[in-house]
Amino acid sequence: MIGDPFTMVVFIVLIVTIGKVLSNRYKASHGIIEDEDMLGNKTQRLLGNNDTKAMQDEIRTLKDRIQVLERIATDNSSANDLNRQIEELRNR
Repeated sequence: MIGDPFTMVVFIVLIVTIGKVLSNRYKASHGIIEDEDMLGNKTQRLLGNNDTKAMQDEIRTLKDRIQVLERIATDNSSANDLNRQIEELRNR
């Protein structure tokens, strides 16, 4: 059964997949970012405080926009009020 080529391929794919998952989990827990350019060259860097702050600000902004969009979608507002709220979102 182990000598079957199909079984060996499945085991190889399984081992590689588990290795990738563990590698990505380790990198994420240690704040390592892996970037890849157009040529496929990979570079790794540590996630700094400035990067973390920028990401948190962006997430906060996106959450605010989602709240406004949810309110627009669920309110029974007039068309003028809806247009005003959409323009406010564009101006942010």
